[in-house]
Amino acid sequence: MSQLSPYRLGKAREAYNYFNVFNAVSWNLLVGIIITLFALRLGASPTYIGLMGASFYAALFFLPIGKMLTRRFSIIGIMCFSWTTRALCMILAVAAPFLDYAGHRNLALLFILLGLFAFQLFRGIGMIGNNPVLSQLASGPDRGSYMTQIQIINSAIGMFGSFMIAMILGMEPPVFIFSILLIIGVITGIISGAMIKKVPEPPREEEGQKVKLFDVFKEAFSQGSLRHFMFILFLVVLVSGVTRTFAVVYARDVFGHNDGLISLYSVFGGLGYLMAGLIVKFLVDRIGAKPLFIVCVIIGLVSIIPVIFFPEAIVENMTGSILFLVFLFLMLNFGFLGSEGIAQTYFLALIPAEKMLDMGILYFFIFGIAGAGGSFLAGLFLDLFTFMGFSPFIAFKILFAVMIALALTALAMQKKMKSLGSLPLKGALEVIFSFRDLRAISLLDKLNKAQDSHEEQVLLGALHDTPSHLAIGGLLERARSPRLATRFEAIRALEKLQSLDENAEKALIDDIINNPFTTAYISARILGNHGCSGAVPLLHELAESDDYMLAGEAIIALAKMKDEAFRPRIEKIVLDTQNPRLKIMGAEALGMYRCVESISVLLDILRVADPPPYLRDEVSLAIAAILDTQKKFYRLLVRYKADNSLLTALAMDEVESAVEFVNSALSGKKKVAANDIHTVKTCVENFKSAVSDYISDNNGAELSRWILELPDECSAGGSVVKSVLSEAVLDSDLCVHNRLRLLIVHWAAQRLGKKWLVGSD
Repeated sequence: MSQLSPYRLGKAREAYNYFNVFNAVSWNLLVGIIITLFALRLGASPTYIGLMGASFYAALFFLPIGKMLTRRFSIIGIMCFSWTTRALCMILAVAAPFLDYAGHRNLALLFILLGLFAFQLFRGIGMIGNNPVLSQLASGPDRGSYMTQIQIINSAIGMFGSFMIAMILGMEPPVFIFSILLIIGVITGIISGAMIKKVPEPPREEEGQKVKLFDVFKEAFSQGSLRHFMFILFLVVLVSGVTRTFAVVYARDVFGHNDGLISLYSVFGGLGYLMAGLIVKFLVDRIGAKPLFIVCVIIGLVSIIPVIFFPEAIVENMTGSILFLVFLFLMLNFGFLGSEGIAQTYFLALIPAEKMLDMGILYFFIFGIAGAGGSFLAGLFLDLFTFMGFSPFIAFKILFAVMIALALTALAMQKKMKSLGSLPLKGALEVIFSFRDLRAISLLDKLNKAQDSHEEQVLLGALHDTPSHLAIGGLLERARSPRLATRFEAIRALEKLQSLDENAEKALIDDIINNPFTTAYISARILGNHGCSGAVPLLHELAESDDYMLAGEAIIALAKMKDEAFRPRIEKIVLDTQNPRLKIMGAEALGMYRCVESISVLLDILRVADPPPYLRDEVSLAIAAILDTQKKFYRLLVRYKADNSLLTALAMDEVESAVEFVNSALSGKKKVAANDIHTVKTCVENFKSAVSDYISDNNGAELSRWILELPDECSAGGSVVKSVLSEAVLDSDLCVHNRLRLLIVHWAAQRLGKKWLVGSD
């Protein structure tokens, strides 16, 4: 299907929005709650109301006529003619009050029904263009939110219209007031027919694609996922049509409320529909249609369950009954009208665009059969129970109990619907109840409307502080921005996410390749943090890149992924490079490997002439990581850097702490041989003397011997670590590095307690 350019799409949407406004006004004044109240004012029975409700859905059976007309006329032309003609047909209903005034009430009811069915007939013909037009206008990533925006327009106007009608009918005006309201509906309907002409003609099917409707239906029901959805749609529409149509009759026959009050309930019904639209618009493009479909059905189900348990004693209580009916109308429309709207979004995503016209007819056929059949049968059901002597209160309880059973069946089947990229229900609920995810969605919506790169940077910075997996799509789009600052903030925000999908990994790899010296190093860091093994071959190449930041992050990323085969290469890079930053990052990487053979390489870095202090810090911490004492040594190093004169004091504190631990452990033993006590005390004294000579006089001979006497079990790395460190304390080039000396003393102090424990087992 060809797509409109962004400018033409915007203009087309604007024209369709204007059409939608006038159409919504006309709809509410011609076939909304007002026509039901009109019929009830004239004494219509439940069966008659059921027929009126069925007419809404019966319109959908005339779609094939519209399809035949598309062979000779444009889709927009058919919609224009149908919308204008259907409004004119309601002039029959305009004449009904005059017939009633003349004493022909049954004829007046007949005129209402004839006008309504004629309206729905032409509506059904014109609806052939509904799906093709929506499919064209709702193209792009905001498909769901735009379709829901249309729903919001309809619900907002419906709510306002119901409020105005409630104000007018609340004063019990003469029946002629209905004629005035209907005439306004006719006029706005004619205007809406003219407005639709400004919408571009949607793409037409090619001659070779024309098929019989029977073949389309056969193909559709041969597809498991589509057949499953259609059955669910049938149940949901049936329950929705019956409960919403007869909620008005329920309020009038069971509670005895007047037209004005019932119209006021419809205001809350419109509010529920509006709330559903706003919530769905906010979430649908982020979490998908399926979970929202399920949630809406659950809410609709919850709204009708209280009807079964509502006590008859409260019916006469005005306050209690009003509050109950407000809740019923609000949640009923929120749940079931919301589910009907999101079902269409799901359907449009389920079928291919080239089959939109034919499959759309199938969709509306199912919609029509369920709604018309349900409304008509429900009306007969209520009349039958009344004839059998049941009160309206009991009859409605039985009717709603049947609807609850059908809704539960639909809900059970929804779990097996095709996800179409949606989140699972559990994940969707986590998003709905997560302030962080909701804030991220809000920021993404603002980001899509950002007018300049500066605003984008601010919003991307906020997304960095609000990490959410829902933001991946929006962040990846900004990661391809032509502006460096925007790309930088977008990729930085990706860094905070807990997981990456395949598209994100690919985008980061592309960024590494295409954007060296700018954002590539951040992308390399993110890939390493998330253990993206697919990037390993590329990271091997980039470890020697001219972009030292990228090379350093590539090295660290490989270390995080424990690419042991590349470790010798990192050791060579660390020794060969003259770049201090790359040396630091290489040292950090070697510390992550925790391989004792790398200690010698790290010591070689310190043997060069006057390495800078920051490099000495990182090398010492890397060695501490390999010795598995980095956390404790880090605190010690921070204290030393705060005051270098504390070297001797800090070293002797480590000794005293170790001695105290040994004495405490020794006193905890119930029976200790005198020979063991003497051995421990001798070892402690030798250790104190060795550390004192090493720290005060740079004489490491005694400490070297003490280290070599340690059992291999006392040291991670065993004999290799003992050999390297015993030589290090004797090396004059290394003895000038106080950080290293403090680290060796700290390590030896930790081994002192370990030695005694091992020896006493």
